[in-house]
Amino acid sequence: MGLMSFIKEAGEKLFGKDDPEKAAAEVATAPDPAAAQARLAAANENAARAIEKYIDTQGLKVDGLQVAFDGTTCQATVSGCAPDQATKEKVLLCCGNVAGVTGVNDLLTVAEPADESRWHTVVRGDTLSGIAKAMYGNANAYMKIFEANKPMLGHPDKIYPGQVLRIPA
Repeated sequence: MGLMSFIKEAGEKLFGKDDPEKAAAEVATAPDPAAAQARLAAANENAARAIEKYIDTQGLKVDGLQVAFDGTTCQATVSGCAPDQATKEKVLLCCGNVAGVTGVNDLLTVAEPADESRWHTVVRGDTLSGIAKAMYGNANAYMKIFEANKPMLGHPDKIYPGQVLRIPA
C-alpha cells in the first residue's frame, strides 16, 4: 500500500512527555549533539512501543508485528503479517490516528488477501450516517462503517475531524 498520510494534530495522544518531534528539533540546536541523538533515539523507541501497545489493546493480532517511529519525519513504519485485509487496515489506522503521526509506511503483508477498503478523512460536521449516504447511497448503512472501524470507534457518534476511517466495499 505504501505511505498513507494522516493529520498530525488528530488522534490518540500516546507520546506524552517523550515527544519524538521535540527531541528531533533539539538535535539541530543542542550543545551536545550526541546526547540529543540519544534522546531522539529513546523518544522514537518509546513512541514505537506506545503505538504497538495501542494496537495490542485494540485486540489486533499480527504475526511478527514491528513498529518503528521517526520523530524527524513524524512517520511510523509498520511490518508483520496480518491474518486478513481488515486487520491490516485497522493496524494502519491505529498507527496513523495518533497525534504526532503524519504518515504510515505500510510494510504489512496479509495471509488472506482481499479487496482493499476506501478511506475517508473526517471533516467538521461529518457523521457516520452522512458518510454512509455519500459512500453507499444509504444513510442507514452507517453501522457498516462503524463495525469496520471497531474497536477504535467505541460509539457511532464519537468521530472527530482529522480521523481516518475505513470504508469497506
